[in-house]
Amino acid sequence: MRRTTIVLFTLILAQSATAQISHWQLGGSGLAWSENDTTRLFVDFATTPGAIQPTYFTLDETVFSHIDNWAFWRDPSDRIFDYLDGETPRMWKWNHGVPDPSENGSWLIDGDPLTYNPPKADRIEKETFTMDLAVSVPAVAFGFIPPSEGFRSDGTPLETDFVPAFQVTASVAPEPPVLEGNINPLSTVITDTKSNFEPHVRIDFTRQYLRFLRYRRTLSLLDEDAQAKSGNVAIALIGSISEFQLFAQGVPRQAIYKTNITDLGEPVNFGRLFWQATKFRMVNGTPVETPDAAAQLKIEVRTGLDNDPAVYHEYMDTGLERVVSRDHYENALRTRFVRITAASDLSERQPKPGVRASIGYDSDNWTFWSAPFVESGQPINLRNGTYLQFRVTMESDSFDDFVRLDSLWLETAPLLAANVRGEVAPLDDPQPVGGITQVPLGEAIEFVYDLQADFETVNAPGFDLLRIRTGHQTELKSLQLGESRTETAPAEVVQEPEGLLIHLPERITRTNNPPIRIVFGTEIFEFATTFQSEVLDSERDILPQPVVGADVGEALSTNSLRVLGTTGQKTAFIQNLTFSSSVFTPNGDGINDELHIAYSLFRLPETVPVVLEIYSLDGRRVALVEAGLQSAGPQSLRWDGRDETGQRLPPGLYLVALDLRSEFAADPQLRPLGIAY
Repeated sequence: MRRTTIVLFTLILAQSATAQISHWQLGGSGLAWSENDTTRLFVDFATTPGAIQPTYFTLDETVFSHIDNWAFWRDPSDRIFDYLDGETPRMWKWNHGVPDPSENGSWLIDGDPLTYNPPKADRIEKETFTMDLAVSVPAVAFGFIPPSEGFRSDGTPLETDFVPAFQVTASVAPEPPVLEGNINPLSTVITDTKSNFEPHVRIDFTRQYLRFLRYRRTLSLLDEDAQAKSGNVAIALIGSISEFQLFAQGVPRQAIYKTNITDLGEPVNFGRLFWQATKFRMVNGTPVETPDAAAQLKIEVRTGLDNDPAVYHEYMDTGLERVVSRDHYENALRTRFVRITAASDLSERQPKPGVRASIGYDSDNWTFWSAPFVESGQPINLRNGTYLQFRVTMESDSFDDFVRLDSLWLETAPLLAANVRGEVAPLDDPQPVGGITQVPLGEAIEFVYDLQADFETVNAPGFDLLRIRTGHQTELKSLQLGESRTETAPAEVVQEPEGLLIHLPERITRTNNPPIRIVFGTEIFEFATTFQSEVLDSERDILPQPVVGADVGEALSTNSLRVLGTTGQKTAFIQNLTFSSSVFTPNGDGINDELHIAYSLFRLPETVPVVLEIYSLDGRRVALVEAGLQSAGPQSLRWDGRDETGQRLPPGLYLVALDLRSEFAADPQLRPLGIAY
């Protein structure tokens, strides 16, 4: 994983001699886009120097020629190190419904007409190649060409060797896997050609978004003769392919750019995220600036305290796991899955030393990816860090509309403290069951909020202001300082529309660092709320520092700033809601990849639609599962950990709500759920 040291562009504020806000900038006069990325998928760096935009596909080049980060799978259930769904294109071959280790198709999309795999399969109709572009492109044609040189064993020039029969199917979204030793065609049939005599094949079709393409060799009369002579097993098939070709016209639905993990040199606080972007529409081959073009940017960011957000594990002789380095995990350990024979399915090795165990997310040192920013100038509200990474998605809802990103920049400033930890709980329930704060929706609740600053690792100036955002009108009940919880009058209290700004009676520094307790009253109206808080310095023009939800002491047991809202009533319609696991790992390794949800429906007068909704802790719905019509009695459904666009959700804590869509009232059942990889 590459790292790069940033260039800081100091923002000189004439009105303040003590201003310490700087800018980290990418693009424009800042760091070069093309030299600071770890992922680039259909990103055009050349059209506008200093900016990035989606690749505009034309018929002059194949889509495959724009991909340089293919992942080649022998089996779609294999774990590929560093594979990320939606970012990494992939290709694999199946032979008679099982993975074929003899070839992976890499030569068939390398752009070289001299390289090819000899066409062979245990059963003619079972030779299948699947290509996943990672995102959808506006496809218009698919085809293939033979090798430009060489001869078959019977002397036939390869450049005239035609595929007599074949099928090509496609889809936009992932579809069900192999069933009963066969390979399923995808939902959109591009062609099902029963008779072909042309070595160069191109199938044109109406422009449409496609992500997955599947080529399958099918049986022809010529093959039947060859198969009969070889005892019902075709060793060498008629028809040699050198290159698959996909043509598109327009821009992809998403173009992905992800920066390196950037080393800032020292821990800093983060402020607002800005960018400069322009929307365009391609008209007769010319980009025309179009403010209302159907395209937008989504920018995500995460920050960390070390250079790798992943934690790697190896099995010990006890079957438990221990942490190892990335280099040891990647190069010294064996994969957990193995094939006994070339044609067999994967089997799992026993957990033992020398075998790779799980890859976890280092949430102690890294924030999760932020919610996507779609407007410039917003604060990122992430904890301080020494490392930084951005993921830019340029989305297009029209074949010819796109957005160009000229530059983005982020405010940074020195720390006020090494960190400030906080946790919150109801005043009358400081140690709730399970460590999760749950309160009735819409009722006035008094909360206790404990904070503690840490100055051990930095020489920081401290702070004298505290802002608490509850999302609604909030009333300060008391401020207590020190181990004795002495009630103290604040210097000033400002009631803001979504919380409180408290001017502390004394400055918190390395030498004056008492525990802080705030008691306040507010109402909760969302199923999930995080009391986002920050400390500030009234004496300097400097960025606020977020308070991190963590363990502050034994008085409270939540270790968090999260609050869940409940109706306070037990529904009579949905009961006995259980998960197969409180934490599941939908990472494609075949283990615990689906969440099994069981529940019972009571007192239903008729069948009703049942829906499963998944929310992030900031209240956004991130996934929806339509269970269809269900009647009273035990029921179940499954969820694969993907959002409404088919992308896997990032690791973290979520709220799962099971609800009925009917004319009679039924309170949704809510449960917290963790996702880990």
